[in-house]
Amino acid sequence: MEWLNFIIEPLSYPFMQRAIIVSVTTGFVCAVLSCFLVLKGWSLMGDAISHAVLPGIVLAYLGSIPIIIGAFASGFLCSLATGYIKENCRVKEDTVMGIVYSGMFAFGLVLFSKVDTEQHLNHILFGSVLGTTHSELIQILIIGIIVSVIVLTKRKDLMLFCFDPVQAKVVGLPVRLLHYGLLTFLALTIVASLQAVGVILVIAMLIAPGIIAFLLSKRFDRMLIIAVIVSIASCISGTLISYHFSASTSACIVLIQAVIFIFAQAYRLLVNHYQSEINRKAHL
Repeated sequence: MEWLNFIIEPLSYPFMQRAIIVSVTTGFVCAVLSCFLVLKGWSLMGDAISHAVLPGIVLAYLGSIPIIIGAFASGFLCSLATGYIKENCRVKEDTVMGIVYSGMFAFGLVLFSKVDTEQHLNHILFGSVLGTTHSELIQILIIGIIVSVIVLTKRKDLMLFCFDPVQAKVVGLPVRLLHYGLLTFLALTIVASLQAVGVILVIAMLIAPGIIAFLLSKRFDRMLIIAVIVSIASCISGTLISYHFSASTSACIVLIQAVIFIFAQAYRLLVNHYQSEINRKAHL
């Protein structure tokens, strides 16, 4: 009965119901994208875009336009700038991202310190799941559903593009469209995740589910399923734990995913050791 009350009691409050829906929606779309980011080696890209949205948020406030528009425009334009610099410069992509997005984040911090906004910096950086309003819930649901449906529908094309762009181009896939399309979906997901986990902790939610699934599976479809299950389970349990222990919801979610990663890594090491022992005995 204690475990039942642990689950039922928080759900009796409307703000907790919204928090569960928001965290699960965010967790689902982040898990789906994380598989492609891990396969493509774009883990740093999620980190970069999440930091680049900050100046867009402040400028959107100054222009009296929806924050989501400013955040998306800032993140997407910076990703385009990164691609342009990479194609016309000898510097490697990870170095370009580090320079461009750290500069954008610093620019956003300067703007934020000079402009008196209604947004609290901690809410932008670390999120506020429990403070999600009805309008923000609808916004997150719309973005999450659109991104998830398109990515899952085109998952085979995106998988080939992430795994082998040259082969994808040979078979006639629009590689450039897939490239910028994936960047667009990533920027939209980060914007939708601002309210839930903030620009900092969204990095973990875009990496952890995919890498955990990568350790536990060898097929991409199974990898997607495992990533979604891990992400949703950690989002629900993290939200409930944060209610009972008065802790940060996003931090609890990420902490649970980190623990799952440790167990997944330990499991993979044991499996590899067992297989190596079998192979060694087979050669004796």
